[in-house]
Amino acid sequence: MEAVARLRNYPTSPRKMRLLVDVIRDMKVDNALNFLKFNSQHPSTPLEKLLKSAIANWKAKNDSEDIDDLVVKTVFVDSGRMLKRMLPAPQGRAYRVRKRSNHVTIVVDVKNPAAVAEVAPVAETAEENNNNETENK
Repeated sequence: MEAVARLRNYPTSPRKMRLLVDVIRDMKVDNALNFLKFNSQHPSTPLEKLLKSAIANWKAKNDSEDIDDLVVKTVFVDSGRMLKRMLPAPQGRAYRVRKRSNHVTIVVDVKNPAAVAEVAPVAETAEENNNNETENK
């Protein structure tokens, strides 16, 4: 059962936020929290708080306190409102400054145990095939 947390109208450009979001996607929650805590980019702090909120939402939905198998299932950044300002320029002109903001959505969920079980036998059969080939030679 998945849990969702949303951050609305955070005043940084979506491009800067996507740099961090792309790294933590499909990462275990513990690893993602450590990555965000020790990252020097300024959007990492609100992203860390948002991830903690998603974990708290998951704990509220589920009775289990165990977050070892919890994974950042989906995370995406959408552009938010844009403040348009004018900056003085030479010869009486003006430059347009667009102050961007973004919306971030994080979905956390337990990693699918069925998918892990399907991958394991395939790896074992490949190892067995290699062992059989070496025994036949």
